[in-house]
Amino acid sequence: MLPSGERLTLRKDFSAVYAAKRSWTTSLLVLYVRRVYSSEAAETRRFGFVVSKKVGKAHDRNKVKRRLREIARLNGETWKQGFDAVFVARSAAASASYMEMEKAFEELMRRGKLVRPGEDVAGGVSVSGADSNKSKGGSVSDRECEDSGS
Repeated sequence: MLPSGERLTLRKDFSAVYAAKRSWTTSLLVLYVRRVYSSEAAETRRFGFVVSKKVGKAHDRNKVKRRLREIARLNGETWKQGFDAVFVARSAAASASYMEMEKAFEELMRRGKLVRPGEDVAGGVSVSGADSNKSKGGSVSDRECEDSGS
């Protein structure tokens, strides 16, 4: 379970994140982010999850929230500190697999620049150009990764 210190629970906190007007979208999720600059809050990160009735019945909504919380918890060491993030599930999230949701979550975290420098979301070291080679059908060998200096 996501630690209580890393959860957004109050309506005023969700409203503050929405008011910051920083958002990114995928077909499954929308990410809203508010940076936190105060000294004590800058050492934390908090996540909130919103799943409306458009997603489905209660068991479908709960499944989506459980998956999102687990993705945030498992990859916690790769996220930066000093932000509040709200993930809003779109209706397509109800029929998406765990892997699809994880991919969408990670993509939004990268686009929001919430991943620590030098970290890949899967916990490894990121390699410049590796993603573009993989998406074109190529692969990056271990030797190429070592040569890139990362």
